[in-house]
Amino acid sequence: MALCYDLPVYRETYKLLLEIFVVTREFTREYKYSIGQDMKHDALELLRGIYRANKAKEKQEDLEKTLENFEILKLEIRLCSDLKILSLNKQAALAVSTESIGKQLTAWNNANKNKQNIKEAGIPQVMV
Repeated sequence: MALCYDLPVYRETYKLLLEIFVVTREFTREYKYSIGQDMKHDALELLRGIYRANKAKEKQEDLEKTLENFEILKLEIRLCSDLKILSLNKQAALAVSTESIGKQLTAWNNANKNKQNIKEAGIPQVMV
């Protein structure tokens, strides 16, 4: 098990968290303490979920919760875009990060499911 800090998905999520903190600083009061706080909280939860999934022996439940939190965060970013709270440049920066994180989390989840299916089927695993 690698340290979570060494995982590319963890580093990319931390970068997204920092971007969200910077972006929400410029929100108007109306949005700063509503959707802005929710985005910060959900980004932190996403980071916590990656840590928990990396540490757990049975990762599936943690990965599914993490993917769920990720979808909520993407929805909040989309809402900010639709409300014209975010500039086009900030939307693009967040979109690049979320795309990368989404691909990595999905691949991790799929690999874990395959590993779990092999274990349940009783097929011996070959170590490479």
